[in-house]
Amino acid sequence: MIAVVDYGVGNLFSLRSSLRAVGAEASVTSDPDVIRSAERILLPGVGAFGDAAAKLRETGLGELLRTEAGKGKPLLGICLGMQLLFEKSYEYGEHDGLGLLSGSVVPMEGKLPPSLKIPHIGWNALHFRRRHPLFRDVGEGDCVYFVHSFYADDCADSVVATAAYGIPLTAAVAKGNVMGCQFHPEKSGNVGLSILRAFCESEVWA
Repeated sequence: MIAVVDYGVGNLFSLRSSLRAVGAEASVTSDPDVIRSAERILLPGVGAFGDAAAKLRETGLGELLRTEAGKGKPLLGICLGMQLLFEKSYEYGEHDGLGLLSGSVVPMEGKLPPSLKIPHIGWNALHFRRRHPLFRDVGEGDCVYFVHSFYADDCADSVVATAAYGIPLTAAVAKGNVMGCQFHPEKSGNVGLSILRAFCESEVWA
């Protein structure tokens, strides 16, 4: 069973529908016992980093996710959920993340060519730095759907793929059993479904 963590932010039910489309049993839950018993964990998220991080702290779910990831349970963060895996975010202040991956989340503003709009919204090609089981059925240049104004930086040790939007933006990360997609697999058609299927089926993450 896949636990989709419900902490008040995220497109939870479309994600659950996508998981069911690939044959996975999924539960949208904030119940610690359900999360502990799950085989894999998905951490979705939309909105502000600071608010989301505070909800994870207040509910105790942040510490639970660190504990379960530390046991080797596969954990996949999506969009804001990916950003929360890092040490810090500088989105409207400075906020602590889960610290499962090295790096920080920084604004695009001031980094992109002035002609490019922020937020970054739309379909962009993935460019792989290395191959990873999560992308076993995804090819170089396959497109996925992004919506974000901040991106992960100083995280070279975990970057799997980037997307070009004026500069190379971190699109996917992985370190051991902890993985993240800045884009939305549940909004990325067959490519996104193949990523979710790989997350549900793969047993080796190197």
